[in-house]
Amino acid sequence: MSDLDTFRQETRAWLEENCPAAMRRPIKSDKDQCWGGRNWVFESDEQRLWLERMAERGWTAPQWPVEYGGGGLSRQEIKILQDEMARILARRPLDSFGIDMLGPALFKFASEEQKQRFIPPIIRGEIRWCQGYSEPNAGSDLASLQTRADDKGDHYLVNGSKVWTSYADQSDWIFCLVRTDFDVPKHQGISFLLFDMASPGVTTNPIKLISGNSPFCETVFENVKVPKDNLVGELNKGWDIAKYLLTHERQMIGGFGLSRAGSTSLGQAAAQARGLKDARLDDGGLRADIAAFEIDEMAFALTVERVIDEAKAGQGTGAASSLLKLYGTELNKIRNELLMSIHGSAALAWKTEDSFALAQHWLRSKGNSLEGGSSEVQLNIIAKRILGLPA
Repeated sequence: MSDLDTFRQETRAWLEENCPAAMRRPIKSDKDQCWGGRNWVFESDEQRLWLERMAERGWTAPQWPVEYGGGGLSRQEIKILQDEMARILARRPLDSFGIDMLGPALFKFASEEQKQRFIPPIIRGEIRWCQGYSEPNAGSDLASLQTRADDKGDHYLVNGSKVWTSYADQSDWIFCLVRTDFDVPKHQGISFLLFDMASPGVTTNPIKLISGNSPFCETVFENVKVPKDNLVGELNKGWDIAKYLLTHERQMIGGFGLSRAGSTSLGQAAAQARGLKDARLDDGGLRADIAAFEIDEMAFALTVERVIDEAKAGQGTGAASSLLKLYGTELNKIRNELLMSIHGSAALAWKTEDSFALAQHWLRSKGNSLEGGSSEVQLNIIAKRILGLPA
């Protein structure tokens, strides 16, 4: 038996013993999805246990080094872990911008002291992070940002505002782009700061969307003191960090195109909605659309694996993240369109107190092609940096 076979057997046995039954069912509500953080209230003991058990093994971030609390797994072992979790419909124990976006940037750019300070709490789900990038007048042209951090000796004084800051009203800390030099070309005067959202001078205002609710906020900074130890990388070199982190954000958003562990497939959803067990769905057009989607989803999943393997081999993700973001968000929109078709008029029911509503998901999916850089921006990147087309 190979080492990977042994790892699979041991992983399967551990998951069977340690994954609570309640964590093997589809997520039904916002509270049912664990984000962690100092203010997080666990929906159940099972949710808490699942996070604690996975974090103890480092499997909330299985790809990260053991010395920081990660799992230290190889790419092959991570794939086995994902397969075995999917086999029992186990959900992800922690959804985290710290893991999906900030962590990779810290490993590449942060000091050793900063890594030791921030990475282990991210893995344990003790800090919930939000992203301070976009501003009212700096969206796709992010380098035009005007939020400033003035040097006051032992600290920076931050003033300005951010917009579309996801979950800012529920987050503990923010990773934030600020302007530290106004006398150089715009890309050269940006720095990357980390600071506590409970700092005096930080306020958040939720932004409601057409779906009825929203993770987005407007975030305002008024004379916020940030210790200089919280500067990541070099002063005025934050744009390099910003670009690197964006590749991980786009890859994360592209992941919306893949079904979550424990979720119901479109075929299963159609069978349940139409009261079918073994019979074939009688709507030939819908049946063909579902089959086409599932083929595209499998092809996309293989593409994601290839890009990740190339990144592991030292090639980096780079412009490929734009490809994943573009196609993944389109797949998510198609999935939601098909779910609306499957359920017909019943899909128009609005959100209930304890569960998501299809109509809200459908409306929310429209924003996928805007957040993290619009589809038009991604197409430009793909054209120039992947296809090599002229500007």
